[in-house]
Amino acid sequence: MAYEGIRAHRPLIMGRRGAVASNHPVATAAGLEVLRAGGSAADAAVAVSLTLGVVEPHMSGLGGDGFYHHWSARSGKAETYAGTGQAPAAATIARYRAAGGIPNHGPLSIQTPGKVAGLAALHAAHGAKAWGALFGPAIEAARDGFAATHALRHFVGENRYRLDPDPTSRAIWLPDDAPPALGALVVQPALAETLERLAAGGPEDIFQGGLARDLAADMDDVGAPVAAADLAAVTPLRAPPVGITWRGFEVRQTPAPSMGFAMLQMLRIVEGFDLAALGWGSAGLIHLMVEAKKRAFLDREGEAGRDAPDFAGLLSDARCAAHAAVIGERAAHLPVRAMAEADTTYFCVVDAEGNAVSAIQSINSAFGSGVTGPRTGILLNNRMSYWHLEEGHANALAPGRRVRHTMNAPMVMKDGRPWMVFGTPGADNQVQVNFQVLVACAVFGMDPQQALEAPRWTSSQPGQESNYPHGGGGVLTIERGVGEAAIAGLRERGHEVKVVGDLDGACSVEAIRVLENGVRMAASDPRRDGWAAAW
Repeated sequence: MAYEGIRAHRPLIMGRRGAVASNHPVATAAGLEVLRAGGSAADAAVAVSLTLGVVEPHMSGLGGDGFYHHWSARSGKAETYAGTGQAPAAATIARYRAAGGIPNHGPLSIQTPGKVAGLAALHAAHGAKAWGALFGPAIEAARDGFAATHALRHFVGENRYRLDPDPTSRAIWLPDDAPPALGALVVQPALAETLERLAAGGPEDIFQGGLARDLAADMDDVGAPVAAADLAAVTPLRAPPVGITWRGFEVRQTPAPSMGFAMLQMLRIVEGFDLAALGWGSAGLIHLMVEAKKRAFLDREGEAGRDAPDFAGLLSDARCAAHAAVIGERAAHLPVRAMAEADTTYFCVVDAEGNAVSAIQSINSAFGSGVTGPRTGILLNNRMSYWHLEEGHANALAPGRRVRHTMNAPMVMKDGRPWMVFGTPGADNQVQVNFQVLVACAVFGMDPQQALEAPRWTSSQPGQESNYPHGGGGVLTIERGVGEAAIAGLRERGHEVKVVGDLDGACSVEAIRVLENGVRMAASDPRRDGWAAAW
């Protein structure tokens, strides 16, 4: 069926042999180039990942983490690969309490980066081309420069307080004491050299080789708690996805330390309701979905961060039915704990054989710590700010532990094959926006471009924010395109509604929908620099 209620402004991109959707046109082009040259989805994912770290540096890069969810057309099996570094040996609750808490930027916010480990594990298992052959577009963009976009200029200006204290970052991102001019070429020669070394030396070079020594020296110079031994201890996590059956689909998510299970729980909570009868964009549907989200986030706070979360219990019929039974006609005030921003990037790939990758990577907040290594040119994360400093908390800081992540990379299956691969950056907003996109496509029959451009909402609860000190308010933010009647209906139900402009809401979704005839429908979100391509 087709949905006629949403008019998309971007074209729906379609092709038979492959598709890529990412948060930057240069990265999407890099992935498509690999596919057209006979590369696999995993090969294209490596090229996209590396290129995004250059052209969308405020969202991800070698100094961050990543989750990669792969489905193999040949074996019919799915696997996830997580590249997420552990808390440094020097990072203790006592140290950060003595410092007055965990800073949101600067050297003490830096955690051991792990992205390359996850990316390399994906490539080792499913790559068809040599590791070093996939670096060309990223190296070129770093060496010769890429053109500054409106989005980049916005993020530089909004986050200059992170960049100003660090001389290396300031020189790159604030030339002439201002964000780069629109269309100005941003050149990163040190990062280009690092990428060349990583291409030649292999992924282990950044953890145990000469590149690791330079990165550790950069960390030491700036005063970060990460040492050479912390880098050497990084290993990828490889595990099958966690999933549920839902209305004829199998919805899969990245497992711990990802908090993607919260999206699955939201779907299960609303499973017994007639969503179609409520109507897309209605106050009734939005209210129901928001209340499901609130209850899923209660469980997320209590369980996420444990070494072995109780997914079976959280997603059980009894647990989800109990949540559904208490959803009433009024908005509930549900703080997730007693009484920060974050950014990421997402991309997806489907190749000619039908192999699929759902991928997400981040340096946490926009521009992460704001600190760039002078030797390596690597912009470093501020992932330490995701930890809790309360003893006994599921996500309590301890050296060697992996922090929980809002990053999640869903994949929806039907009849044993990918039906839609999609996801978004956006910290605590990710799972709730993914929830809306799936309902739009699976229940209301929207094509992915319609679903990505449809007016969206995001719900906040006191204490839900993932960045330290874990604040948050009871606000429902909604794009005005949902209409005055729905907004009024939500206020009548007791929601504190904040209305923002069209396409001014959170997140930047990318999606590929695979039809039964093999056509790949690729869609991109206009809220950032998203771009989709297919052939």
